[in-house]
Amino acid sequence: MTDGMTALALALALFAQDAQTASAGATTVTTAPPPGAEAPASHPTGAPSEDYPFVAWCYGALRGYLDLHDQMIPEVRRIEAAFRPPGRTLAEDMKVYADQQAYGKAALVKFQSALTAAEKASLRPINQQGANAVRQGRAIWNHGEDVQKRTVAQMWMSWALPAKCETVATSLEQRATLMGATFKVNSLEEAPAEEAAAPEAKPE
Repeated sequence: MTDGMTALALALALFAQDAQTASAGATTVTTAPPPGAEAPASHPTGAPSEDYPFVAWCYGALRGYLDLHDQMIPEVRRIEAAFRPPGRTLAEDMKVYADQQAYGKAALVKFQSALTAAEKASLRPINQQGANAVRQGRAIWNHGEDVQKRTVAQMWMSWALPAKCETVATSLEQRATLMGATFKVNSLEEAPAEEAAAPEAKPE
C-alpha cells in the first residue's frame, strides 16, 4: 500500500457515508494488518448483527472487492506509479494486490463453508436471509456514475475486511457443525424407541 493510506482511508470513509450505498458500511481488507497495526475488530456500520447474516455480508463485500480487481488494476497501477515511496519498487507494491486476491479467494471459501454448515444445521430455511445479506455486503461497491474512477480505485486500494469476519465465520462453522452432529445423534437415539413402540406384526 502507498504511504499516507490512513488519511486516505479516513477521507474515503467520509465519502462512503455520502454515497448511495453508504448505509451498508464500507469499512471493511483482504489481508492481515501489517506488523504492529491493530486488527479492525469493531463491527462494520450497517452490517447484520447476527452471526449467519454477518458472515454472508462479509462474503458479499469481499466478493464485490475481488470482482473489481481487473477493472481497478490499471488505475491502481497509475496511482502507484505516480506516488512512489522511497526504497520500494512498483512491482513490489503491485504484488500486494495480487497477494490480496489470493488471500481473499481463500477467505471466500472459508465464509462459504461456514454459511453452508449453518444452513445444514438450521431447523428452518435461512438461505434467503443469507442471500439478502450477501447482496447487502456487495452493495458497498455500488457507486453513482458521477463518481470518478480514480476515487473508486483509491477506495478499492484502501478497503479493509474486518478481522471480525474471519473470527465469526470460524465460530459459526464450529457451532453449526456441533449442532448438526447433535441432531444426527438424537435422530439415531430416537429410532430404537420408535421401533419398540410399534406393534409387532401378527402372522396370518
